[in-house]
Amino acid sequence: MVDVLVANGPMLIAIAAAFGFLMAWGIGANDVANAMGTSVGSNAITIKQAIIIAMIFEFCGAYLAGGEVTSTIRKGIIDASYFTATPELLVYGMIAALLAAGIWLVVASALGWPVSTTHSIIGAIVGFAAVGVGTDAVAWGKVAGIVGSWVVTPAISGFIAFLIFQSVQKLIFDTDNPLNNAKRYVPFYMALAGFVMSLVTITKGLKHVGLHFSTVEAYGLAVAVAIAVGIFGKVAIARLKMDTSADSKTQFGNVEKVFAILMVVTACCMAFAHGSNDVANAIGPLAAVVSVVESGGEIGKKAVLAWWILPLGATGIVMGLAIFGKRVMKTIGKNITHLTPSRGFAAELAAASTVVIASGTGLPISTTQTLVGAVLGVGMARGIAAINLSVVRNIVVSWVVTLPAGAALSILFFFTIKGIFG
Repeated sequence: MVDVLVANGPMLIAIAAAFGFLMAWGIGANDVANAMGTSVGSNAITIKQAIIIAMIFEFCGAYLAGGEVTSTIRKGIIDASYFTATPELLVYGMIAALLAAGIWLVVASALGWPVSTTHSIIGAIVGFAAVGVGTDAVAWGKVAGIVGSWVVTPAISGFIAFLIFQSVQKLIFDTDNPLNNAKRYVPFYMALAGFVMSLVTITKGLKHVGLHFSTVEAYGLAVAVAIAVGIFGKVAIARLKMDTSADSKTQFGNVEKVFAILMVVTACCMAFAHGSNDVANAIGPLAAVVSVVESGGEIGKKAVLAWWILPLGATGIVMGLAIFGKRVMKTIGKNITHLTPSRGFAAELAAASTVVIASGTGLPISTTQTLVGAVLGVGMARGIAAINLSVVRNIVVSWVVTLPAGAALSILFFFTIKGIFG
């Protein structure tokens, strides 16, 4: 059956590229909007500024650190050995998975649901493998781990966000002189943010560029960055002209301005780390298709990326955000709970910390669920009444639906594609 791949090779690659672009577009519309939602929702930056920041940093993350070599099968969810005799089924399946996940993301983004792009593509891959090839081809243990992460990930990030926000309240806002205390303590928060964000970037981003750091080196670098950021923060805040004798409302406003500056920095780092990490959801299956077709049906352990794949994914992400990202941004930033820059900062720092913890422990993680959990944690710190429960319910439903929706669509498209080419 390898003749099918030889005869239709260029066409299959073209179709896969189109669907890969759709998937990247969906990631931009949905996931990047998450990374920027807290910054926009807390009015630290405007939607226009968010799109410009995301365009630059997501593109750099995806293009520079999106991976020279990407594993053919996303994180070992299916066993490639089942496809050795019928490589064309893997090609059809990956094309079907890209189309299924892409369509689901576009639908979710239109409804303003922040869903997990990773889970969309995993659901789609599991769907075609289980039905098209056999249930043995799926690593069900990994799938169970993903379902478990729906509870664990938001819980961890929510708890961390709750603690960060409570500490900001106690040390700064609930004191007699919030502005003086902000000048004293904010550099420490900046250093902490610098540490976590640089660690995310080093562990998630730079390893793909060929820069490999040992754990000790990574932490050492992160500490150095943290100290530099803290000192810079202290100098920058000392230069701000603010009246410490003003009434508390004016002081609160000024303190929030300080956090707004911080939010911009964290947003840039989140965008870079996200671009480097999640572009793989769109280009992984595409790289698999290209490598199987070009090698005449041989399924390698790793798919070497063709030169045009990364820019395609990076461009798709940026366009999806610019054209369609507003709705999900609104859900995360405005609809769950009322965010100010200090609350948004607590949520974003907690989400980044959770990503670092998960990377270290190998938890399968969704940036979306991490961030939603963190925003909930900040809301909880202000009492349950501060949270819009109907929005939260819709989000949770959309998470549960993502895996089966991806799987069902993928099965449908798999048999359609197989019918057309087979």
